[in-house]
Amino acid sequence: MIDYIALIKKYDSPLYVYDGDCIKKQFVALNKAFSSWRNVRINYAMKALSSVAILQLMKQLGSKVDAVSLSEIKLAMLAGFEVKAISFTPNGVPFSEIEAAITLGVHITLDNLEQIQVYATKYSDKPLAIRIKPNVKAGGNEKIAVGHKDSKFGVPLSQLAEIKALVNDNKLKIDGLHLHTGSDIGNEQAFLDAAEVLFQIAKNFNDLQFLDFGSGFKVKYKAADKATNIEHLADKLTTRFSLFCQEYGRDLQLIIEPGKFLVSESGQFLTTVSTVKKTDEKQFVFVDAGFNMLQRPMFYDAYHHIINYSIDETPNTYYDVVGYICEADTFAKDRLLPPTKTGDVLAFQNAGAYAFSMASNYNSRLRPAEVLCVDGVCKLIRKRETVGTLLEGQVYNEL
Repeated sequence: MIDYIALIKKYDSPLYVYDGDCIKKQFVALNKAFSSWRNVRINYAMKALSSVAILQLMKQLGSKVDAVSLSEIKLAMLAGFEVKAISFTPNGVPFSEIEAAITLGVHITLDNLEQIQVYATKYSDKPLAIRIKPNVKAGGNEKIAVGHKDSKFGVPLSQLAEIKALVNDNKLKIDGLHLHTGSDIGNEQAFLDAAEVLFQIAKNFNDLQFLDFGSGFKVKYKAADKATNIEHLADKLTTRFSLFCQEYGRDLQLIIEPGKFLVSESGQFLTTVSTVKKTDEKQFVFVDAGFNMLQRPMFYDAYHHIINYSIDETPNTYYDVVGYICEADTFAKDRLLPPTKTGDVLAFQNAGAYAFSMASNYNSRLRPAEVLCVDGVCKLIRKRETVGTLLEGQVYNEL
């Protein structure tokens, strides 16, 4: 049992805390769900949470990595991943970044016809994977639905003939196809429909070694939420994948890329109440944080359950929980909490994914520390920033 109050006292507030045992549980459950297929690769989508200690834990569990930037590749290597365990799936980056990744030796996936053309003429000796746009709309929010026809992600189906011509003309080896329909997908059928698109396209490529189905599995944010039934989805997908491989003539590797599913529920963002403000209409609880530290509620209208760790009482009062940023900075509206006072510790649940990784120094605020707890031992994995951190890289002269 993690003593969150003790961690706040030791490492100060606000603070990100991750339960490594929860991450292990999620990884084991996912691995078990897909175990009926003999060649499965789990690529942790490290954009969800890219702290090096978290990456090291993923490596210990047997995960590989999906990176979307050159810096992520280098962090993964620093965490001990071999280059063959890293997949690079950029979107619209300068081709120089792709070339740098090629030089490092990681496997590349592209989703842009122009860049595939350049790759085919310069690197036809190196296998390439292609990300396909399945024209399937799915995801928990408009901003995280990425597989639909208007999305910037993926090669449109109408350009497949041009891709095939490039392959033939340059003797380019396409060794994998990839898709990602969105994030926080509650509709299992949408995921399977997108997979079906990939199966049909795969028949046009003779050198495939793998199919990558992305992820986007839904996790619970509220008690009433329905998470993705991983066992049921995995059973359907692996059964259909097996049939496809029989049609294709050989077994391929099945890849999935979970991010949120592995780390979201492990994270808690701990804050301290700065003040409670009553107006004619509302009661506001101000905490010592803002959307610079937890952007999801403002960016996605995301829900994070809030616990008051300082009071063991039944919630009976409605508050708006807000931050200290100058713009609208509301974490929760009309949230039922126990009678809350200045100095209480409030924890935002499900803060493991796209929380610290999206934090910034807006308002010249300092990003918090991070702590990882594994097997009952809690360790600092990132120090709290200082003003010196803000000055690193700045060039200025005294006037």
